[in-house]
Amino acid sequence: MTMKNSRREFLKSIPVAMSVPFTIAGIPVNLMPDNALTRMAKESLSNDRVLVILQMHGGNDGLNSVIPVDNYELYYSKRANIAIPAKNSLRKMIPLDGTLAPEKQVGLHPDMQAMKDMYDRGRLTIVQGVSYKNNNGSHFRGRDIWFMGGSFEDYYQSGWVGRYLSQEIAPKQYPQDFPNAEMPDPLAIEMGTDVSLIFHQQGNIPTSISIDPNVNSREFADLVAGLEGFVDEEIDPRGIPPQFLQGSPYYNELDWILSLEDKSKDYAERLAQVYAAGNKITGHTSYPEKYPFNAPEGSYRNHLTPQLQTIARLLSGGCKTKVFLVKIGGFDTHADQVESYDPTMGAHAALMYHISSAMHAFQEDLRKRGLEDRVLTITTSEFGRRIYSNGSFGTDHGTGGPMFIFGKGVKPGVVGNVPDLTKGNVEMQHDYRVVYGNIVRDWLLVDDARLNDIFPGLMSAQGTTDGVTFEALPLAQQVITGLDNFIGDRFALEDCYPNPAKEKTRISFRINSANTVTIDLFDKQGKKVAQWVNETFAPGTHSREIDLHGIPSGNYIYQMKTGFFQQSKKLVITK
Repeated sequence: MTMKNSRREFLKSIPVAMSVPFTIAGIPVNLMPDNALTRMAKESLSNDRVLVILQMHGGNDGLNSVIPVDNYELYYSKRANIAIPAKNSLRKMIPLDGTLAPEKQVGLHPDMQAMKDMYDRGRLTIVQGVSYKNNNGSHFRGRDIWFMGGSFEDYYQSGWVGRYLSQEIAPKQYPQDFPNAEMPDPLAIEMGTDVSLIFHQQGNIPTSISIDPNVNSREFADLVAGLEGFVDEEIDPRGIPPQFLQGSPYYNELDWILSLEDKSKDYAERLAQVYAAGNKITGHTSYPEKYPFNAPEGSYRNHLTPQLQTIARLLSGGCKTKVFLVKIGGFDTHADQVESYDPTMGAHAALMYHISSAMHAFQEDLRKRGLEDRVLTITTSEFGRRIYSNGSFGTDHGTGGPMFIFGKGVKPGVVGNVPDLTKGNVEMQHDYRVVYGNIVRDWLLVDDARLNDIFPGLMSAQGTTDGVTFEALPLAQQVITGLDNFIGDRFALEDCYPNPAKEKTRISFRINSANTVTIDLFDKQGKKVAQWVNETFAPGTHSREIDLHGIPSGNYIYQMKTGFFQQSKKLVITK
């Protein structure tokens, strides 16, 4: 097929019901189908908040991700062949937060150390027991339900993000007014080769374009400009369907297809420009590329890294897209979830590392780019796994599981309690629509009346078709404030006493989980004079009496370090 190709030839090569992806830096990208969204977002112009949805494809085993502490013995008895050790192991459960109530006490998989760091910094919320009523453990149906925003008995042809975006648009007309100076970018972008139901509008066909440019951004734009179909031989120069189809659904679908090439070209060129512009930042963020330990073939490479890197770079370059969907698969762990010789290793361990480390790098990248206040990430997985393990070192389809919310805009903590492990399945504590509804309301700043249209019936007295009603949950911040109270409740270096001191003084500090603590003494020139503390402590408040003999009179600084936390205080020594 020649580079100069008629529109009709172009159309013949496109299956109507399929998307045609394109890639940026080798990452397949799909554009949100916005031709059915005939207006442009008011709120998207008055707030620049972005939502990233991280799909954990296959059904994540929440109990080996977020591990019960007080009920650990019962947890172990139900899944002894895959249970994460709590102690007496080089690789063991990471206690999350000793300040939480007993019913909320959890630990993390040993390969989720980066997620523990995000939690301590106030950048993570964990929501326990998320599901929907009558969850039947079906991959395909479960995914559709989470994406459409309905109940097990609903069959919406649109998705909840699509309905959110359809409310946000006005008053321009598509396609003639799009893209434009106010909104030059797609409203949503999906990473990968699929176009998910989550972005669909009623009666709408997803739109996307396809090229193969594992090249730099300038070559990317050049390739887009040369795509077949972009040069019209004036066979149908108006680019409109025949008039005899006017008023029929075929007219609308054909009209969408005929506008596909122009819209694709505009969007692809624009994304190439912002992608190139996003490379101009100070400081480099190192993203994880591979799992550092033993893992099954295919589990080493971190497939989440390039997706998140692309989003950070697009946003840094000026992309105004509101919603992104990224994906990582491999969670359907019926067999060989762990290695037979070590339950902390294997396919699931690699996935926990990939998500934890990539999200940690993403947050740091956003911070360096000045974007941390704008971006919130929330996970989704079609179901959890059963409480009992099976004989194949794996877990079978279950119901509820934890969701993770990342970002500076979270209300950090653990929402919900440790699951009831006397059951065969993790029971639902929070309907997924309630979780999403809180995010849409508090992060995307949608009012309650409009929220009811995004999740039909959720805000009404009678509730959804399966009787679910809205409940306010502490998940996201409408106005981002400091986290001094959250961090200060968990980590602190107290004032020593007495101060000024002669021969002795007492120092006190607190930490929220077992960790190494160092406390050093520095003189006014910044030279280290003494190391007072260097050992591992249990969570809680601790104190030590410090002998000051041999230290000359003067003004000093004593400094505590543990994990990310660092704090200094003044000390005056008199003789």
